[in-house]
Amino acid sequence: MRTALLKATALVIGLIMPILSLAQNQSQGLDEKINNWVQPISQWLFDTVMTPITIGEVSIPIVLIVLILGATGFTIYFRFVNITKFKLAIDVVRGKYTPPKSKPRETDDLQTIQADHIAGEVSHFQALTAALSATVGLGNIAGVAIAISLGGPGATFWMIIAGLLGMSSKFTECTLGVCYRETDANGTVYGGPMYYLSKGLKEKGLTGLGKGLAIFFAVACMLGSFGGGNMFQANQSAQLLMGVLGVESSYGGFVYGLVLAILVGVVIIGGIKRIGTTTEKIVPLMCGVYVLAAVVILIGNIGQTPSAFAKIFTEAFAPMAVTGGFVGVLIQGFQRAAFSNEAGVGSASIAHAAVRTKYPASEGLVGLLEPFIDTVVVCTMTALVIIITGEYLNSSGDRTGIELTSAAFGSVYSWFPYVLTVAVILFSFSTMLSWSYYGLQACMYLFGQSKIVATVYKIIFCVFIVIGAAAGLDAVITFSDAMVFAMIFPNMIGLILLAPVVKRELNRYLKGIETGEIKTYKK
Repeated sequence: MRTALLKATALVIGLIMPILSLAQNQSQGLDEKINNWVQPISQWLFDTVMTPITIGEVSIPIVLIVLILGATGFTIYFRFVNITKFKLAIDVVRGKYTPPKSKPRETDDLQTIQADHIAGEVSHFQALTAALSATVGLGNIAGVAIAISLGGPGATFWMIIAGLLGMSSKFTECTLGVCYRETDANGTVYGGPMYYLSKGLKEKGLTGLGKGLAIFFAVACMLGSFGGGNMFQANQSAQLLMGVLGVESSYGGFVYGLVLAILVGVVIIGGIKRIGTTTEKIVPLMCGVYVLAAVVILIGNIGQTPSAFAKIFTEAFAPMAVTGGFVGVLIQGFQRAAFSNEAGVGSASIAHAAVRTKYPASEGLVGLLEPFIDTVVVCTMTALVIIITGEYLNSSGDRTGIELTSAAFGSVYSWFPYVLTVAVILFSFSTMLSWSYYGLQACMYLFGQSKIVATVYKIIFCVFIVIGAAAGLDAVITFSDAMVFAMIFPNMIGLILLAPVVKRELNRYLKGIETGEIKTYKK
């Protein structure tokens, strides 16, 4: 194992050094050349995916309409599963219905002690944290600030509503992820929209459509993993760190990117099992640190908290001097929530597919907790701090994203930018871990489930971490973001067509609990 890690590190460095050398010797920066070449393509793709429909003075991206209508439809179709089965979801995560191994080993982690005969690679808790690590991140820090600066405090209310509705979409796609997954002779699991689109629609006599949608999704997912799930994360965390340290960004970013690439490489070489064991430690830590800082500020300003909630609710329906009025506020809230928790994108189902369970709906219930934690809890905490401190009233220019959040926390505690920097690095690191797995699964669906394909993808992924941290490849990131949003269309088609399968699996799981077929265990 140590030899493999050394080889991976050597390969990453060997591939990165020529790139850096070439960039330094060019009169026009390499990143600028790439931007100029990719810009027309990436902008066209982004504009196409985000094609808007104009309502009054507000333009609503079609992709957002698809997400809202889909989430609302699933909520009604599954009889408000996001609310009625919330407690059951928590019970599943904590292992109430998970049978233990007959002879636990001393090396077993408490979260992974499960019966050996159950297919899968990770526990419910690990699958949840692996998926959460991809969604809880810069969207919670920067996205909330953007929503409030553009839509006012009322945008927070619609973010919460979007998060609650998104729980039903996550439930649907995560159930399907387990239902149609594949497992090879070594016990390695392959799952996600690629598989439920191709296999599920084939069952309905739509073989050609399913295969086409699966390939489209896989291509978009693989390319998106290099941008929004990799380069953007490395770039934003590097810029924040270099700003705090006062280091020149290009060289400092390269060193930071190289260290980050090696750390990511060490983890992803071990596959989803190592990603799961890593994220189950990082996600609670990073969420805990961030939320604790917010709670301390809210407690210190407890007298202003009721008025902050009042602004959130009143301005959600009666916005004050906000462009687009009521519709504008609603769109800002829904848009930022959707792009933060990724409900309907389908990416999370790839991680959830690896869970050890015999009942697909059990993991669907676990998945519905994601938007709640990501949007209803973490995003709301961020919003309350920004509103209470009043910093959103001073937002202008570029000071609308992570800078606004940092200023809001920093206005109470001057040292908070350092805490935020640590949180952002942890968020970025964990996001890259999960998206490397998403992209790898998509890549192996397209090019074959072989070690060579896996190794090549992982090396390329690590190289892009360094490039993202050291260069500002805006056009490439725009291209990749377009790919992430494009994943929504084939995924939502599959979710709608396969919703009856999900209902069947949910009823089977609930009946098993009711009849005692699924036993409970003390935890």
